[in-house]
Amino acid sequence: MPDGVNLSRRSLFRGRLSAPRPEVQLPWSVSWTDFVADCTRCGDCLTACPEQILVKGDGGFPTVDFQRGECTFCGECVSACQAPVFRPTTQTPWDYVAHIEAGCLASAQVFCQRCQDSCEQQAIRFSPQLGRVPTPSIHTESCNGCGACVADCPVGSIRVGAPHQGSST
Repeated sequence: MPDGVNLSRRSLFRGRLSAPRPEVQLPWSVSWTDFVADCTRCGDCLTACPEQILVKGDGGFPTVDFQRGECTFCGECVSACQAPVFRPTTQTPWDYVAHIEAGCLASAQVFCQRCQDSCEQQAIRFSPQLGRVPTPSIHTESCNGCGACVADCPVGSIRVGAPHQGSST
């Protein structure tokens, strides 16, 4: 994508006044406004990610795709970037957490605990219920938002986003 593309004009033609903020930004990234202002969309972070979960999003800005895997918080995207769009990796990478949506197999009385099995932080727990399959909940204090559970969910009913947006705790 050419460096001279004016996103505000392009977005105006699409009916938007600014580049849309993705649900999940890159770990350690600055505010979306500052990120859009300084990101060159060069793709260095995309190629540096060993997990290959970073993809070009709207406007060519990098975003996270948890369908491709989990974030290991290795910091390679930060190291590869020459633009001032990241905070120091000594800080918390983000405050995103997993959310279990209504389409979860447990709500249909189908036994599945793949998300719990994939959660290294042990933030997903299943509570036994009399006469029903165990139901999942997210312990948001333990969840680091890595997204390992997202790709493992066979029905796609887990998303990662800001905390307290319909969180299942």
